[in-house]
Amino acid sequence: MQGKVCLVTGANRGIGRATAEALARQGATVLLVCRDRASGEAAKQAIASATGNAKLELFVADFAVQAEVHRVAAEIKAKHSRLDVLVSNAGVMLLNRVVTVDDIEATFAVNHLASFILINELTELLKASAPSRVVIVASEAHQRVSDPEDWVSTKAYNGRTAYNRSKLANVVFTYDLAHRLEGSGVTVNCCHPGWVDTNILHSMYDRWWSRWLWPFVQRYFTVSPEEGAKIVITLASSHDVDGVNGKYFKSGRAATSSLISHDSVIGARLWNLSLRLTGELPPVTITGEHIAGH
Repeated sequence: MQGKVCLVTGANRGIGRATAEALARQGATVLLVCRDRASGEAAKQAIASATGNAKLELFVADFAVQAEVHRVAAEIKAKHSRLDVLVSNAGVMLLNRVVTVDDIEATFAVNHLASFILINELTELLKASAPSRVVIVASEAHQRVSDPEDWVSTKAYNGRTAYNRSKLANVVFTYDLAHRLEGSGVTVNCCHPGWVDTNILHSMYDRWWSRWLWPFVQRYFTVSPEEGAKIVITLASSHDVDGVNGKYFKSGRAATSSLISHDSVIGARLWNLSLRLTGELPPVTITGEHIAGH
């Protein structure tokens, strides 16, 4: 990875931190995108110390705020003329419904829309650096979705349900983007890293009736962030996946995602909804003509 520029979102802890460290260890220039400057600086220093690689740059943005995602994308484009790898890892799982400053349910805003904005803003840079890669950290949670198109939880809110839908959005977005970028030299893949011992998984058990289960789950069913990051690192850097595009990976290999995730109509509607919620299309009902035009 010498000479390559790699961007990792949510790089200050968990899977993102492990991925950033592994890429730095391989000699890449690593752009760490973090929500908090203090924790980002601490991660940057720790990674530099662990790897001996000082080619680390910190970018700070709150992915719940669309203006900050646009800003950080502009900062990256202003500073770098190439981008070889973009790892979209940042995510949240919120037990209670939160609405962002953009008036969008926060789980969907952070886990999908921020990635949608950032990747689309940096697509030309990725194309100019081809062959290049986009890796989206999804989850097997996408398999457990009912009412898949209530993306922003307008009917009711349940933290796990909202998280599951956002992970389905990750997979659907992967397939749609991979199709759109076919032949450009940019590959797009997503993955389930396993049941990783992170704050997101812990938060799923942070209820009075389930907290007692967490020590048991943590001990017997979770893997470390370093273990979970292995598939992410493979997709980001291994020659074994050269040219592989539009796939979902689980347990170290390409796997079958949910039937819903392959529905092209749902994919088209998600893309258009994402354009509407990020201000790229007017806030009107999207028709078949709009979909056919893309």
